[in-house]
Amino acid sequence: MEYSFLQNNRYCLKYTTDSGQDWTNEYCLVPLRKQDMELIRKWRNDQIHILRQKKPLTEKEQHNYFSKVILKSFSEDKPKCILFSFLFKNNCIGYGGFVNINWNIKSAELSFLLDTKHAQKAKIYQEKFSIFLELILGLNTEEIKFEVIVTETYDIRPLHIKILEDSGFKYIKRTHSLKKNIDGETIDSLFHEYTYQS
Repeated sequence: MEYSFLQNNRYCLKYTTDSGQDWTNEYCLVPLRKQDMELIRKWRNDQIHILRQKKPLTEKEQHNYFSKVILKSFSEDKPKCILFSFLFKNNCIGYGGFVNINWNIKSAELSFLLDTKHAQKAKIYQEKFSIFLELILGLNTEEIKFEVIVTETYDIRPLHIKILEDSGFKYIKRTHSLKKNIDGETIDSLFHEYTYQS
């Protein structure tokens, strides 16, 4: 499946390592693949503590989301969400993209989730999330052209926040959220913004 409004439906990081190894096409974003939906469901349930998701997703709920929301978005000129499978050597290692899109003011919220195994290792998480950001921000610059990209992060993820800020996202505000930690205490949300200069 492809997004009809995009010219390029496979967006890959192109670079050469210090040793001269060509890593073009190693890391890619492709429109969210049906084959990755069950993996993503498991990752979301594993990492529910960092998501706005309130309860574990069932297979049926995930299937319905793909068929009613994702499939529809592929054929829309201005979809409500634009989500990608994040691939390494054609294997899905995460997913993300743009949600809560406002096409009138060209703004969107960035979403990202890395597979649970990699998400638990700080060095790997930093590498993969940084690569994802380079890809998604590059794709936005070249094709989608949102002027403002926002993020909401629970204040229990210092590494995630550092990577955002190192990638050019600016801290905007702190608010109280409805999310609670394992001790039942309410967790604050931190909002960041990436603005494109016109």
